[in-house]
Amino acid sequence: MPKVSSQELGHQPIGKLLIKQAVPASIGILVMSLNILVDTIFVGNWIGSTAIAAINVVLPVSFFIAALGMAIGIGGSSIISRALGANNKIKALKTFGNQITLTILVTVLFVIFGLVYINDIVPAFGGKGAIFEPAKIYYRIVLYGVPILALCMMGNTVIRAEGKPKFAMYAMMFPSVGNLILDVLFIKIFDWGMAGAAWATTISYALCFGFILWYFLSKNSELKIDLKHFGLNTSIVKEISSLGFVTLTRQAIVSVTYLLMNNILFDLGGETSVTAYAIVGRMLMFALFPVYGITQGFLPIAGFNYGAEQYARVKESIITAIKYAALLATVIFVFLMVFPEVITKLFTQDADVLIETPPAMRWVFAATPIIAVQLIGAAYFQAVGKAIPALLLTLTRQGFFFIPLIFILPEYFGALGVWMAFPISDVLSTIVTAYFLHREVKTNLNPKTEVKST
Repeated sequence: MPKVSSQELGHQPIGKLLIKQAVPASIGILVMSLNILVDTIFVGNWIGSTAIAAINVVLPVSFFIAALGMAIGIGGSSIISRALGANNKIKALKTFGNQITLTILVTVLFVIFGLVYINDIVPAFGGKGAIFEPAKIYYRIVLYGVPILALCMMGNTVIRAEGKPKFAMYAMMFPSVGNLILDVLFIKIFDWGMAGAAWATTISYALCFGFILWYFLSKNSELKIDLKHFGLNTSIVKEISSLGFVTLTRQAIVSVTYLLMNNILFDLGGETSVTAYAIVGRMLMFALFPVYGITQGFLPIAGFNYGAEQYARVKESIITAIKYAALLATVIFVFLMVFPEVITKLFTQDADVLIETPPAMRWVFAATPIIAVQLIGAAYFQAVGKAIPALLLTLTRQGFFFIPLIFILPEYFGALGVWMAFPISDVLSTIVTAYFLHREVKTNLNPKTEVKST
């Protein structure tokens, strides 16, 4: 593979560059999402529908700890992209070293806490009744591998910051394929049940880590760090933390949402409603992969060109990313509105779940065509290092709108009110994001203020 320089982020046409960055990101997310999707199908058909609910209980806990790595990764990668754009290689190297140190320290501490309080955490996130025992089995094993997953998520964002999306894609593909093979081996052939599903997931994290480690040790990476870069630097740690806090807050809100949704739905409809939410949640991860791919591809382009003070290119990247993402979101919307029953049958044959899930899926994805504005808008502020507006926009959908709605609407509409909260919060958060993004573009991305020529 020919060597690609990060400097291309500042020179290639935006449309071509976005496709070049987004397609590998989308493929990587697709493979990872397919892995989660097929893994859930395997678990539902080979272990049972309760096992799907059990995994859904564990995911917010393990993903939150892993998201610490993603938060450190995205926060640091924003710094790295802008540093490379400004030709400040020393700062880029020091930032990367600090990212590794922070990820290891923070995630190991959270894992220890999570294991000590396992009997309290699992029920708190909805692991009640018949769900408790399989959730506890899955939780314990998966948590062992979460620090490795956090390092993988951190490393993946740095690879993108270097302008190497294909390697980031490979890093997501290897563990996904490995996990599916191990699922068949551990669940179907060895009949290890929930423990088999958990070990397949944990071992797949190690496969991802092995590839990322190889990448940074090879000639493909521009970031060749040594021991002096691992020592924590106060100013860099502060900047990583302020930007990474946006991602961490997003994932924390997601975890809180899972906690609330699992408990609210359990009270309203028992294991059936929790299983329906688990299936819909898998589709939220899977179906929107090209939109998330556009968002991932947009981040290094916006960050690099902002660091290089090429503001016209930043503005163009925003507009182009929103157009591409909106088009893809609309196609996804049509598909999900037409085939929710077919999708649900892939996961389970449980009659009650088959009745509840399709209408829930239609409500959850009802506002999908407009979410591109919200995703790209929040990503822009994070990419250019504006932590406070990035944080506030990240909180709008689930923190400011969705969580209050899932308490209010069920009082009037029952379980339907929970599903209605999804499109209403999407519409409201998109309006808020559009306002702030428009003001930012008009005020700070005026080509007249540009210093360096494109």
